[in-house]
Order: sequence, then C-alpha cells, then structure tokens
Amino acid sequence: MTLEEIIKNNEGTIVDVRTIGEFMGGNVAGSKNIPLNEIPSRMDEIKALKMPLVLCCASGNRSGQATAFLKAQGVECYNGGSWLEVNYYAAQALA
Repeated sequence: MTLEEIIKNNEGTIVDVRTIGEFMGGNVAGSKNIPLNEIPSRMDEIKALKMPLVLCCASGNRSGQATAFLKAQGVECYNGGSWLEVNYYAAQALA
C-alpha cells in the first residue's frame, strides 16, 4: 500500500511532529500533535495509536528524524513530508 493510499483510506494515524504553535496555525483534520522533542517520552502513547503512523511536519525534515527514531523502536511508520501534502491526500479522501 502506498503512502497516498494509507492516508486516503484512513488506514493509520497522522502524527504531526511540529511545535504546538505551528500545529495550532494549521493542521490535517484528525491528526495528533506530538512535537519531535516529546516523542521519546511519549512512546507508550505512540505505540497505542492505530498503525501505521504517517508523520508530517513543515518540510519533511523533522518527520524524517521522527521516522528514523520510531522505526528503530519497532514502530511501523512513514515520513509523509510536509503536512500540506498529507492534508491534500486527506482532503481527497473526503471528496
């Protein structure tokens, strides 16, 4: 299954790793905000989410860091890149 299909079919959970302030300025409907620096301390919460995780941020850099860390912890996840791109796919699912 492609990343686009996972998002469109609501197969997992979208996790936005931007800061709370950035997230409040705009986000993917239904996404969870877990800032990059909080990921290690919120592993129990993360592992309880519907898998796979689609991680996003402003550009794809922080979500890439989060993806590498979480994969090393055995979490099924993908780097979705920019939240705007993830939002585009999610909006198509609603159309």
